[in-house]
Amino acid sequence: MLHINEETTRCLLCYAAPCGAKVARAIRAARFDNLWTAVELFNALSDEELAHAEASCIHYDKPIRIAELAKAVSCQPSEFSHQPSELPSLELNFCDMVCENPFFLASSAICTNYEMVARALEAGWAGVFYKTITKAEIREVSPRFDAVTKEGTPFVGFRNMEQLSENPYTQDFEILHRLKQNYPTKRIIASIMGQTEEEWIELAKMAEAAGCDAVELNFSCPQMRLTGLGSDIGQNPELILFYTSYVRDAVKIPVIPKMTPNVMSMTSPALACFYAGASGISAINTIKSITMNPAAKVNGKFTVSGYSGKAVKPIALRMIHEMTGNPILHKACIEKHMDISGIGGIETWRDALDFIRLGCRNVQVCTAVMQYGYRIIDDLKAGLQHYMAERGVTELKELVGEELPNIVMPSDLDRETVVFPKIDRDKCIGCGRCYVSCMDGGHQAISFEVPRDQVLSTKEDRKPWIIGSKCVGCHLCRLVCPTGAIGQAKRIPAHR
Repeated sequence: MLHINEETTRCLLCYAAPCGAKVARAIRAARFDNLWTAVELFNALSDEELAHAEASCIHYDKPIRIAELAKAVSCQPSEFSHQPSELPSLELNFCDMVCENPFFLASSAICTNYEMVARALEAGWAGVFYKTITKAEIREVSPRFDAVTKEGTPFVGFRNMEQLSENPYTQDFEILHRLKQNYPTKRIIASIMGQTEEEWIELAKMAEAAGCDAVELNFSCPQMRLTGLGSDIGQNPELILFYTSYVRDAVKIPVIPKMTPNVMSMTSPALACFYAGASGISAINTIKSITMNPAAKVNGKFTVSGYSGKAVKPIALRMIHEMTGNPILHKACIEKHMDISGIGGIETWRDALDFIRLGCRNVQVCTAVMQYGYRIIDDLKAGLQHYMAERGVTELKELVGEELPNIVMPSDLDRETVVFPKIDRDKCIGCGRCYVSCMDGGHQAISFEVPRDQVLSTKEDRKPWIIGSKCVGCHLCRLVCPTGAIGQAKRIPAHR
């Protein structure tokens, strides 16, 4: 059976795809883990339509195996073929703002003018944290982006040197005013950065006068060329407290500081936001980094700049937990004194769900939009709705923070039981990736059914087996298996 993720990842996700809108939409749904929609769409296509779509594929190497992909998707477990008659609402309250769904554009290059934001809102995004507005002079470099890849997978991590909005600040507030007038049910949030107390207050008041629903305070941009801006503030709880308090006293709309991950712990900065009266927190901004791709040099030079994308998600989740898991901040979130907007590596609805289950009531997306476009909102929404329907969850707020009780200290983890890996011999193709990894990076607990120095000829010869007396249940083998042939057995008492 064809490997769904491997084939959909190979798809170029073309603009105005020659394979046809229906097929392209089905592939995209499968690519972004929305198998409920993918099953429904593929099942509605005839064999002739699938064959024609495959013949029309313009892949530079070989066409996507669309007919096989449709068959593989249709063979998914029964829960994905279930189509509920009515999907639950994704409405969620964030900082006393009723949002039609939790998905917002993050303040960045994806929302720099009226036309861009309008297209995103019409596509289904609930709101926008508009690109940070400042009175400082912004002069960008070229090139300003770079990507870290692995085994052909693009954008494992994304590095950017972009700063703030290059528009005159008065023009940006005019844009925000137009957006709020033309899209009154969407949430329009101004992100600002001042250089002095007076500038922070002035920009916040201008955001309020423009009709913005809230104002985000950018305490976190890692590549400002002037000292005392961006992450210079976010690394200093005292400055966070002062500037947040100044703005909080100056406006009536919600105030949401945006936090930098370039700190030892998120707890102290977050507590500063809470004691200053912040309505919420956005976290995290990009991580300071250096990439060494020669093509990304700026006139022969490298520099430190921000890192985002799928690679930073585990770091972002850890920092979210430092806030929502802190007793004071947890109580504030539960009692709705301060809400969290999660950012960092969100590409699919499952990514967003991870943030929500750790206590976020809102999520922001940037890098995935830069790679795939605003259209990913379709599968972000549909995937989350189908998941809720499968679980019988009627309101998204029921999922907020539900995993917090399951996050414990390493010392509190169960060390008296073990889960051994289990090989599905029908799925196993005998590639030996598990054997190599276990031999050189594990506990030498995997062997083939013939001696190591003999030629492994037939497919049946190449079936590995687990040496129970050596296996410790680390599951490195499961992680490196390319076909998903290694699963988990039942948890049993550990033998000492």
